[in-house]
This record gives sequence, C-alpha cells and structure tokens, in this order.
Amino acid sequence: MSTTDRPLRVAMLSYRSKPHCGGQGIYLRHVSREVAALGHQVEVFSGQPYPELEPGPLLHALPSLDLYREPDPFRTPQLREYRDWIDVLEVAAMWTAAFPEPLTFSLRALRALRQRAADFDVVHDNQVLAYGMLGIARLGLPLVTSIHHPISVDRRIELAAATGFARLSKRRWYGFVRMQGRVARRVGPVLTGSESSRDDICRDFRVPPENVHVIPLGVDTRLFHPRKGPRAAARILAVASADSPVKGVATLLRAVSKLGTERDIHLIVVGKPADGGPTERLVAELALGDRACRQRRDGRGALAVRGILAARGRAHGVRNAAGGQPHRRAARGDRRRGHAGGAGGSRGAGRSAAAAA
Repeated sequence: MSTTDRPLRVAMLSYRSKPHCGGQGIYLRHVSREVAALGHQVEVFSGQPYPELEPGPLLHALPSLDLYREPDPFRTPQLREYRDWIDVLEVAAMWTAAFPEPLTFSLRALRALRQRAADFDVVHDNQVLAYGMLGIARLGLPLVTSIHHPISVDRRIELAAATGFARLSKRRWYGFVRMQGRVARRVGPVLTGSESSRDDICRDFRVPPENVHVIPLGVDTRLFHPRKGPRAAARILAVASADSPVKGVATLLRAVSKLGTERDIHLIVVGKPADGGPTERLVAELALGDRACRQRRDGRGALAVRGILAARGRAHGVRNAAGGQPHRRAARGDRRRGHAGGAGGSRGAGRSAAAAA
C-alpha cells in the first residue's frame, strides 16, 4: 500500500529536548502533537533532557551519559556507566573542551533506526545535523531537517564577545558547527521558521536556497491570548532563555537606557539571568534601577497586558511576535479540544514529511 493511502510513520530526532527551551522541547512538543493530530504515527527519539510530550506521540529514549546535567555539569562518569565506544567518544570529546552530543546522539539514532528501518516512512531531524544523519539517509529513509538558525551565528557572536583563553575554549566548543554545515549541504529538504534564518543557513552553511523552505512558527492560543483589561502602554516584555550575548538582552537594555531619558518606560525580562552575570552587571552599569527587572516565572499573563513585546534575539528574524495566525486545521478542529491555535508550522512540517516520503 502506498504511503499516500495511509498515515505516515514519522520518527522525530532531537539530541536534547529541554522542556522549556524553544528550539528543543517546546518545538518538539508542539510539532509532534500537531503531526499526530493530522493522523500520522509519531515516535520521538531523544537524549536527555527528555521532552514533555502531549498525548499521541511516543517517546523513545536514547540516553547519553548526560554530561551537562545540573547540578554537576562537565561531570566525569563512573566506570560502570560506560556502555559502549560511543560513551567513550562522548567523554573524550568533553575532556578536550568539545561539545559531543549532536555527533554521539546521531550515532545512537543510526544504530536504533538501522534495526527498525521498516517501521518508518520518514525521519524528521530537529537540528541534530551530525554524521549519523547521513547514515540514516543511506538506509533509504527520507530525511527532513529543521534548522531553527545555524549555530554559526551563535559562534560568531560568542567569539566576538570573548577574549584570551575563553575565546580559544569557545572556538573548540563550537567545533561541531563545521560538521553541521557539511551535513546540512548533503541532507534532503531543510525547514526553517523565518526568511532571516533561511538567509543565514544559505550563507553560513552554503545550502542551496531551493533546498530551504520557510514555515513560519505560530502561537499556541490555548495559553497566549488577549485578556480583559487595559494594556500598559509603556511596558516592554522580553523573553530570554539564557544569559548569553546571542540573546540580545544587552542591546535591549542599552535601548531602554536611551529611551528612558526621553519617556517613562519599563522593561520586564522573563528568564533566568545568572546572579551577578552580564545582564545584572549591565543593569547596574546603566543605572536602570527599577526600570528593568527580571521575572523567573512564565510570562503568559504578563504578555497579555504589556504594550510591547520585544523580539530581542540576534540569531532569528521576527517570528509572529504580534500573535501570528493559527493554521486552518488548528483553528477548525482544535476548538473541540478547547483551543483555537497550535504550533503554527506543524501542518507545514507534516506536509513536507509527506512529500519527502
């Protein structure tokens, strides 16, 4: 029976899927849910941290040694934890200041899918982009790849901000980016969320433009929707998942400092800036006082009443910052489940998977 006559069997791959990280667990949770809601069978292969999936998709754990887990990142595993040569490779790379997870996960995924190649019609790679992906393609499985943005952008910004030994260390850490570029040029269709990211992928990874397809992300309107009451016109909300130069918080703080000399303005950053880290130091340096504050809890309610949402990341284009438009299937069918929106690009991802198969 042709794959067009039955639901697709989709394997989604993610080397780490932190539940509250946008391009990892959040993207994976929404896309897997919506592809499953279209009637396809979805199995998610992930290393730690594992995603929090909604009903429908299945989770297939491919555990790493979890070398970067809290509260003991960069730990040395005990001898009994080693299972095979991939684990040895993972530790050796960490000991030499490299980041091994994309490569080692791809090797574990290749091993798992080699035994189950007949169980799937298409594989969706969530930016693993490691050499094992090329082996998966050689198994005869169609491969679709999501690239949120090329990590070469992060590398460029981080290196520009680093000096001395830190610069050498970061150059080694980002060594996997060259591998990702090589793989990106050799895999099948690439999906991304904005024209800006598409331009970066084509420039930095030298992927032919015709291979990169933009599927804009959307908004889950079950959680993010207008609330009753007036908006605070001079209040700005920004979300930052890390205290890193690539997140653009420093640029936003300097802009608030300049605007604060001309008008009453207040900034809330939802995230977890490091205590005494670069964000807190810059707030003190700019003497922003109570004009800038951080909020560690989720910003759903805050977003609904703030006057401005600042899309401050330096690696992406602006993606539906004003609320987006829920895709038609979600707007029509998900009302039965109590919401009118969804993952935005999920239906497009499902169509791309179908085309690849």
